[in-house]
Formats: sequence, C-alpha cells, structure tokens
Amino acid sequence: MITATLQRIGAVGVFLGRVLAQCGPALLRPRAVVHQIYNAGARSLIIIMLCGLFVGMVLGLQGFDLLQRFGSEDALGVAAALGLLKELGPVVTALLFAGRAGTALTSEIGLMRATDQLTAMEMMAVDPLRHVVAPRFLGGVIAMPLLVAVFNVIGLFGAQLIGVQVMGVDTGAFWSQMQSAVELDDVNEGIVKSLCFGIACSLIAVYEGYTAKPTAEGVGLATTRTVVISSVLTLLLDYMLTAAFLGR
Repeated sequence: MITATLQRIGAVGVFLGRVLAQCGPALLRPRAVVHQIYNAGARSLIIIMLCGLFVGMVLGLQGFDLLQRFGSEDALGVAAALGLLKELGPVVTALLFAGRAGTALTSEIGLMRATDQLTAMEMMAVDPLRHVVAPRFLGGVIAMPLLVAVFNVIGLFGAQLIGVQVMGVDTGAFWSQMQSAVELDDVNEGIVKSLCFGIACSLIAVYEGYTAKPTAEGVGLATTRTVVISSVLTLLLDYMLTAAFLGR
C-alpha cells in the first residue's frame, strides 16, 4: 500500500515535470490556451457566483450573530473579508472547480484515451502532452485565481447585503473597518493559495484523464478519483499554506 502510494506520487511528479516542459510551447498557441480558460473558467462562473453569494450571506448571518454577543457588529466587514480572502474563497472555489471543471477535463482526456485519439497522435509524431494536456493544464491554473476573485467579490456583496440591508450594520463602518483592517499580506495569502490549488487540481485532472484505462469504467473511475484526490489535496495544502503564513 505504502509502496504503491509512493510510486503514484512519483509518477505524478514526473508527469508534472513533462507537462511543465511543454507549457512554454503551448503558450505559443494562445488561442488554444484561451479556449481552455473559457472552458474551465467562464463555464464555471454560474456555480461560482451562486455559491459565493450564498456563502457570503451565511457568513453575514453567522458573523453578525457571533459579533453581536461581544458588541462588535461593526466589525462584520472585517470578519467577512478576512474569512473570504484567506480561507473560504480559495478553498470553496477549488472544491467547486474540482467538481465541475476538473471532472470535465478528466472525462475529456480520458475519452480521447479510450477512443485511441491520443495513440493516433503519438503515431503521427504529435505530442499529446503539448497539444492536449498542456493547454488544459494552463487553462485551469490561470482560471482558478480569476474564479477566486469573482467568488470573493460576490461573497462580500452577499455579506454586505445581509449585514447592512437586513441586520442594520452601519454601511460606513462595514466598509471603513474592512479597508483599515485588511492588509496586502491577507490578499497575497489568498492569491498564493488560489495558484497552488489551481496547479494541484488541474494537475490531478489531466493526469487522471491521461492515465485512465481505455474503457468506459476506467474513465468513470478516473473522474471519481479526480474529485476525491483534488478535494483532499486542497484541504491538505490549505492547512500547510495556512501554517506557513502564520509561522512567518
């Protein structure tokens, strides 16, 4: 069990090195990369915006209830901003990305493997890593921070909607305390996490699709593994990155 796990981790590491080596040539085909950004990012906007709105609204309700006990309702904007920028935004977006875009990437590449399209490309001396995997990997990595930014903005709107419009928190206090308390390091932490989660989720998605067994069952299992591994890896990386930022 341990040996198989280590072998799989090593295989993923080697695969990452091969994909990174092809990212430079893939960038010379910007139309393909932009198309993959659209597939991974723009097509995920609806679920990202909806979840961001409801997460922000719940954060506004729970945050107001908690802060009211200490007479600090005006600090709701600070709590919502820090919670979204540093934790909820990157983590929830990564989980949604794995469930929507990650599974789409895995099934798409896995279907190409099952129908021998990748094998045909190799026989014609066309590198599938350069023309199929690398653009999709880059699209996922670039789309993740953009989706996190959208999630954070909509989440803050949801928190403001509940806190100010429903609970009666002063609008000026909500925004002014947020602006004075949130620092550049807090924003940078969210950006770093979104990039790391984008690399991890996109790598798992393309790897599972590329190495899937060329059967319908194999593609289904690869898609399931993508969601499970990406979700666990996102939470593990979140803990490690949070510990690293707090330990500075």
